[in-house]
Parts: sequence; C-alpha cells; structure tokens
Amino acid sequence: MLKILLAEDHNIVRSGIRSLLEDDESIAIVAEAVDGSQALDYIKNNEPIDIVLTDIDMPVMDGISLIREVKKLNPHIKIVILSMHDNEKYVAQAFEAGASGYLLKNVAADELIFALKYINRGGRYVCAELSMSMLASVLKRVTSSISAAKSAVDFSSREIQVLELIAEGLTNQEMSDRLFISKRTVEGHRQSLTDKTGCRNTAALIRYAMINDIVQ
Repeated sequence: MLKILLAEDHNIVRSGIRSLLEDDESIAIVAEAVDGSQALDYIKNNEPIDIVLTDIDMPVMDGISLIREVKKLNPHIKIVILSMHDNEKYVAQAFEAGASGYLLKNVAADELIFALKYINRGGRYVCAELSMSMLASVLKRVTSSISAAKSAVDFSSREIQVLELIAEGLTNQEMSDRLFISKRTVEGHRQSLTDKTGCRNTAALIRYAMINDIVQ
C-alpha cells in the first residue's frame, strides 16, 4: 500500500484529489494537512509515510520549505509537488530542494497515479505538459545559440567552400584543382578562415565547422 500525506490548503481541491487517488486500491491517503507546518507535525509524530503530495502556495510553511524540512527529518520520504505554477523556476527550486516529482494540477488522473507509483519505486517525474514545454524552451535556446554562432563570423561563399573541403581532408593543391583557383588563392582563403575563427590548425578548423553546423 502506497501511503500518502496530502498537503493542500484549499478544502475542495484537497477533497477532490483524495477522492481521485483513493479510487486506486493500492493508494491510501493516511493524513491531510492545510499547510506545511501541519504536514511536518504529522511526520514527526506518526508512522512513516511513503510520499508527501503537496502544493507550493500554502500559508505558514510553503511547499518548497516543506520539502527541505521533510528531507532533514527523513530523507527516505519522497515529496511530489502538485501545483498550478508552470514556470521553470519553480520546477528547478523544487528539485533542488529535494523533490522527486513535479506535476501541474490539470494533470490527468491516470498520469498522476502513474507518477506517484513510479516515484515510489525510486524514479523522478515531471508531468508530460511541463516536459514538452521545457523541451521546447531548450530547443529554442539551442537553435538561437547555433544561429548566433553562424552569424557571429561573416564567411564568404568561397571561404565556406574551402572550409568544407578542408573537412573532407583535401590538400591546398587538391582544393585548387577542385575550385579552379590558384593554390595561392586557396592559401589566402585558408589564412582568412584562421584569422576569423581563431583556429590555428586544421583540426581546430574542422571542429569549429562541425560545432557550428557549417559542415556535417
């Protein structure tokens, strides 16, 4: 039996969560609290529980503070945040404090129950909606970083051609033959690439080109 302490200051919300969870016969809400302090008192004075399911915004002691205090008392108790806050800042604060999971209050019943059981087995969990939002944010930052790197150095089309051929392993003479330009011109483009990128050898130039997605 999965023993849960439910900390939520809104009576209707707390009753709804309790009713939802207790539809599953393997879950028991062993105690309820309207704030972090009340939850902490229960943990101090009663039999061990498995999970504290708590909101962040509560009077007297908020959810983040509750996480820290519970971990001091019993590091084996897992804490899961169930909140309306979808800001990455709150997610980071919760996990930094010692939470094992973070879910939004609009989460489906099946996902909530799955998350609690998964966390009880030792996993960590962020609800699907938050995971997708955070993934989109990461992809946006990575894309912006790549775009910035590409635009940070203004290469000519010929310099990019030379850089691609360098990555293929061609010598200056082979590049000269491929591009129908003199070997001296190739050397000039190569020097320009070195000056613009700060790369002092062929290996560094190739690495620069791959990191910045100039060559595949």
